[in-house]
Amino acid sequence: MNPTDLVFQSYGRCCRKDQFFVDFYDFFMASSDAIRARFQDTDMAAQRHLLRNGVMQIILVARGMSDRKLRDLGESHNRHNYNIQPEWYSFWEDALLKTVRVHDPEFTPELRDAWRQVLKPGIDLIRGAY
Repeated sequence: MNPTDLVFQSYGRCCRKDQFFVDFYDFFMASSDAIRARFQDTDMAAQRHLLRNGVMQIILVARGMSDRKLRDLGESHNRHNYNIQPEWYSFWEDALLKTVRVHDPEFTPELRDAWRQVLKPGIDLIRGAY
């Protein structure tokens, strides 16, 4: 099975419980005081919904779908809009992989590597819009 199929199935297993998205933000916000401060007045239920869709967009682009929505996401997160610092995407990826490890009962080091491979182009595209 190719990496995108492995990640697509893994994400499906993770999405079965909303706690996946709660745990992600716990891990992500614990990674930096600056990141935690960014979410201080955020509607986290809405934010978790956006995360769910954003991760799926990254996976779908890796599977060959148009990258238009990721380009739009990069634009909204760039220095002129949400001003998401480029280095924060490493924290984001680490928090996501930590959450997948907790929530996917089929998690292996090989699956972690597949996730990294699938995430990289999408994260690079979004980060590159800064």
